[in-house]
Amino acid sequence: MTGLAYRAALPVYRKLRQLKNRALNLLDPPVVVLLYHRVTVLPSDPHALAVSPENFRSQMLFLKRNFPLVRFADDWSGRKEPAVAVTFDDGYADNALEALPVLAEVGVPATFFVSTGTIGTREEFWWDELERLLFGKIAYPAQFLLRDAVFAKGWPTESPDQRRLLHDELHCLFSRKIGPSSREDWLDQLRSWAGLDRSGRESHRPLTPEELKTMAASPWATIGAHTVTHTPLTLLAVEEQRQEIIGSRQQLESLVGREISVFSYPFGTRLDYDQRSLRLCREAGFCKVASNFPGQAHRWTDPCQIPRQLVRNWDLQTFANIMGSFWA
Repeated sequence: MTGLAYRAALPVYRKLRQLKNRALNLLDPPVVVLLYHRVTVLPSDPHALAVSPENFRSQMLFLKRNFPLVRFADDWSGRKEPAVAVTFDDGYADNALEALPVLAEVGVPATFFVSTGTIGTREEFWWDELERLLFGKIAYPAQFLLRDAVFAKGWPTESPDQRRLLHDELHCLFSRKIGPSSREDWLDQLRSWAGLDRSGRESHRPLTPEELKTMAASPWATIGAHTVTHTPLTLLAVEEQRQEIIGSRQQLESLVGREISVFSYPFGTRLDYDQRSLRLCREAGFCKVASNFPGQAHRWTDPCQIPRQLVRNWDLQTFANIMGSFWA
């Protein structure tokens, strides 16, 4: 099929998909799982991870008024109508400071999947540090030379556009090609090049142990594991995957004093985990595992590959319209 023919056929494919989904929804009412990362206002948000507190509160009120709400770890069998579950990934401090108070006020339960490697530190998640190192208000060197046995390369870096290109290339390599040890080495090279240390911004810090414990004690929050270093599992050997999956659960259980029964894959697309990951999660006994690709959860959905719908910083009308599309 040519590209022109494919584009012409897209409306037909969409209509057929909608008809199929409607039939499946009548057979088994679905659960739509929403994926958030942050609730805060940022001067710069290149990865579009933050939802403002105002928009978040409007979104939660809309859900509360229009849908049955379930917890991610709940047994969803036996439901008589479609439902929504709210989840967060990563473990930013604003999950406790901004998101949880709104959830408690409105009465919406949520699951927070926490990456454990930076808990209680002043270090940023690696994608945030990459942004901080490349887009600060400093005089940058004329070029950055990456020392690496495989990916060695030089980039001009005097202008913001040049550093944007460097950022995008490094982000792609960090998330698709290299493991945590190489990533730390590259970040250390960037720190030396920029003349900056690893101390992160207050606006981007991860949870403290005390904040995590406060969340775990809330009746509106469930804590889930999200690996130690937030590395795509497909980049790792099976024993390294096991350490990331089981290690993050053990660290969280030690901190919150209760069993951790749910997990989410870092990044979570079908390129970011594999059959080894699925086997390890099943062996670990997680009742559900969250992915990151669009879809609905039915009783026949693989519990170790629950689809989720990513939410952006949408106003109420936009959110309501897009929520409608999630059922089609």
